[in-house]
Amino acid sequence: MLTSHRGQPSPLGSTLHEQGVNFAVYAPAATQMQLCLFDQSGHSEIAKVTMYRHEGGLWSVFVSPLRAGTLYGYRADGAYAPEKGLLFNQNKLLLDPYCKDFQGEFTWSERHFCHLPVGTLNESDNAVDMPKSSVTDIARYDGQRPNVPWSKTLIYECHVRGATKHCDFVPKSLRGKFLGLSHSNFIAHLASLGVTTVELLPCHAFISEQFLTTKGLKNYWGYNSLSFFVPHKAFLVEGQISEFQQMVRAFHLAGIEVILDVVYNHTAEGGLDGPTLSLKGLNNTGYYRMVGEQAHYINDTGCGNTLNIDDPFTLKLVMDSLRYWVEYMGVDGFRFDLATILARTEHGFNSQHSFLQAIAQDPVLSKVKLIAEPWDVGPGGYQLGGFPSPWREWNDKYRDTVRRFWRGDAGTLSELAKRVHGSHELFEHNQRGPLNSVNFITSHDGFTLADWVSYEQKHNFANGEENRDGHSENISFNCGIEGQTEQAHILALRHQIQKSALITLMMSKGVPMLAAGSEIAHSQQGNNNAYCQDNEINWLSWPQNISERLTQNRRLKKDWDDDEESALCALIAQLQEIRCHYAIFHHPFYIHTQDERFNISWFNKDAHPMSEGDWHDSNNKTLIYMLTDTLRKQNLLVILHAGSDDVEAKLPAIPGVVWQLSLSSVHPTETIEKSQQTQSLSAHSAWVYQSHNEDLKND
Repeated sequence: MLTSHRGQPSPLGSTLHEQGVNFAVYAPAATQMQLCLFDQSGHSEIAKVTMYRHEGGLWSVFVSPLRAGTLYGYRADGAYAPEKGLLFNQNKLLLDPYCKDFQGEFTWSERHFCHLPVGTLNESDNAVDMPKSSVTDIARYDGQRPNVPWSKTLIYECHVRGATKHCDFVPKSLRGKFLGLSHSNFIAHLASLGVTTVELLPCHAFISEQFLTTKGLKNYWGYNSLSFFVPHKAFLVEGQISEFQQMVRAFHLAGIEVILDVVYNHTAEGGLDGPTLSLKGLNNTGYYRMVGEQAHYINDTGCGNTLNIDDPFTLKLVMDSLRYWVEYMGVDGFRFDLATILARTEHGFNSQHSFLQAIAQDPVLSKVKLIAEPWDVGPGGYQLGGFPSPWREWNDKYRDTVRRFWRGDAGTLSELAKRVHGSHELFEHNQRGPLNSVNFITSHDGFTLADWVSYEQKHNFANGEENRDGHSENISFNCGIEGQTEQAHILALRHQIQKSALITLMMSKGVPMLAAGSEIAHSQQGNNNAYCQDNEINWLSWPQNISERLTQNRRLKKDWDDDEESALCALIAQLQEIRCHYAIFHHPFYIHTQDERFNISWFNKDAHPMSEGDWHDSNNKTLIYMLTDTLRKQNLLVILHAGSDDVEAKLPAIPGVVWQLSLSSVHPTETIEKSQQTQSLSAHSAWVYQSHNEDLKND
């Protein structure tokens, strides 16, 4: 027989004790709160327990005897006044915002809507279509973290499902799951590339929008959160949330960090015409940003609502969620989707926002990796370079400049130099350095690396919006033919430019990020907004030769055949080795003039220092720079030639030193025996040379 009494208002959520479970929830404007308990099937509601009110809008109840696995939900009663933002409806079963697990599938139905239409209270009970919150007893993560410094970080952005769904070197039962991603063979592939950090697209439990399900599509990317604590259930093999911890532990044992792409800017509840699933039914006007006397939702996300981080309990929810994923699930950091929203007040973006201050002083979160996507569609939404230390930021100016350069656009040279130097004009103003720039050429959003050189137009018809969605300007080019082709010279050119772009990325100062599939030339068939494609468009198609080498535990090396996939893998591995070998890539500050140890020198094709005329020559499409470490007597020379014609270039002369070609996008290896030798640069090519002592070379 169940008994209940007044519980504790903290911590929020369900807390398991020896005698039972304490439940606590925040609903300041509710007139009554009920805890609803369900049988183990989740289909039958077996008890309603009235909760006790505390000061500050908190409610609690302690129920015994209950145990881990108990299924429950909340019902909130109060005023229904949409014009004031009050949407209380006791007919709606609400997911606990703090639940760590739930059972059952979410099913779209009219029962989820608070009103049909707006102003007409919907008295349909939605419990049958809602997942039920579950009491958990999960232990803190106790694995050893790699703690990779930013200076040695190589990020691999990937989707849990898409990375292994078609991966024949991962057991079939694990494909598309957390445990498939952390299978030893997949980890071996990442390690062979030199990847130090995986950045996973949303892993918080999410649902597909109704407008997608009616078209037979799904929200594949996952930017539509249902819960900020529960791992996405479809990524679990046996439904146990501990599988996420197992995945993290496997990555950590291999020395690889795990970063989560998190969505705290909006939720799946949408706007006034959206469903009432959790926050909206508890404290709509507090959890979401409202404007005007009619309490209209601010929609800076383009998804119907915007989370109100200015509210102290919303801020608490986000902070508690972040700490949970670090302390209990073991993650090493976060990439914040539309991060500018999290630091916006009614007066605009604020680099001293309470959210940023809370992170900075938090003893747990201040020590993890923090990456901002520094833009959104709201007012003043573009804030690249505006976040404080120790935040890192996605640098789309780097992406766009590198794309323009390799497309052959005129007048890009000086801008490219800024980007490969770490974008000092963006980050140095507030005491930050090149390692605050996360450099990338492609990400999950937009064309893949292979599609970037294969399509000039988006091909998004499969999304069901008549190709109207997605960006129209992708700074892409098709090398002469739109889309797939069998013409060898076109394929060779596309392959070469992909390699040239990868060399640029890895030989730039900053933190490099690879989009999953770049190493195997994955194509999305020209879809640049594949957020709703849970199929072969997004699932990586792994070449057989990679599978064979992984099963033989062979490291990717430059002795691979020069086919498209293996050559890209080998190239990335070699480039990461060079990055780790040269301390100048680890240097946390910008180098504007020769300092005690490091220097960056810029040359024209005659090996003379770049002049003003060279920098402003719009037809100049060759960038040559040398990175020098005087302490270690290291010199690294990088040549990027985006012109459509071959040109001759002299290599800078350094007394007592000869240049050795380490790699290029054209030839495997070649040795330059004499300094100042003229090198023929093929069109659309990139070259990396390392210096060697001439005496040692002669020996």
